[in-house]
Amino acid sequence: MSIPVGTSVTLAVPASSANLGPGFDCVGLALGVWDECTVTVTEQPGLQVEVTGSGADSVPRDESHLVVRTMTTTWQHLGLAAPAGLRLEAANAVPHGRGLGSSATAIVTGVAAAHALAVRGGALAGEELDLEVVNTIAAALEGHPDNSSASVFGGATLSVTEAGAPLPRTRTVPLRLDPRITPVVLVPGTTLSTHTARTVLPEVVPLATAAANSARTGLLVHALTAAPELLVEATHDLLHQEPRRPSYPQSMALVDTLRGAGLAATISGAGPSVLVLTSADRVAEVTPLVPAGWRVLTPGVPTHGVHLV
Repeated sequence: MSIPVGTSVTLAVPASSANLGPGFDCVGLALGVWDECTVTVTEQPGLQVEVTGSGADSVPRDESHLVVRTMTTTWQHLGLAAPAGLRLEAANAVPHGRGLGSSATAIVTGVAAAHALAVRGGALAGEELDLEVVNTIAAALEGHPDNSSASVFGGATLSVTEAGAPLPRTRTVPLRLDPRITPVVLVPGTTLSTHTARTVLPEVVPLATAAANSARTGLLVHALTAAPELLVEATHDLLHQEPRRPSYPQSMALVDTLRGAGLAATISGAGPSVLVLTSADRVAEVTPLVPAGWRVLTPGVPTHGVHLV
């Protein structure tokens, strides 16, 4: 069954920070910076793409646009044909190439839009936004579930991916973020692609390092949910930040400075942005330590993720 002409959905999807130190590819935190997208099935065949905001000068306007590619792949997984005519209108606020999950927001947008259009148009049964379906497909397309799961569910999330067919199965559990925690995001003017950041990671790490980082991840979950006074220790990573130091030396220097001041700072996702997890009364201590040219954001943590507008 095809999706009728005129079927339209508008979605909002939050940014995210991933890893939070040792929680590599499994811990994510939604941030209150939102991309919004409207997708409409049109009578006229072909694709129309309009983009405003972040990335408007660089993202493609054809079938290679990440939201469009994701919708096409999602319909294939759902056993549906893509509509002959589509119009996509994207208003982006999530900075691109800064480690704030811009690719994940696009993927979550595409999966959610494809699913919601199919249900709203009568081509698929169920709720317009089945978050478990969206989460599984988005994680599989993203390649790791930390950013995408936070954008799907909001809040703080812990995700585990297991082998499965036709897609790996992702189990995501919400973490009840301690209300005393306030995230501060420090965004540089430079960018760094996730692909570039991953090329410098070692393929093998010593067993002792892996064991120690696993322990840190457990401590991180405890600190996020019940003991924020442990966050400086709990956000110390042993796997990915040091190998990437040459890729973002200014960011790592800032992390060192902040941590030296007793603030729980870590690289946000693949960088180069820096995430600080602190208390509301210590936010003012962060800004004086930030280099000129960096933006300081206090976006808050939304309690919900992708949703229909």
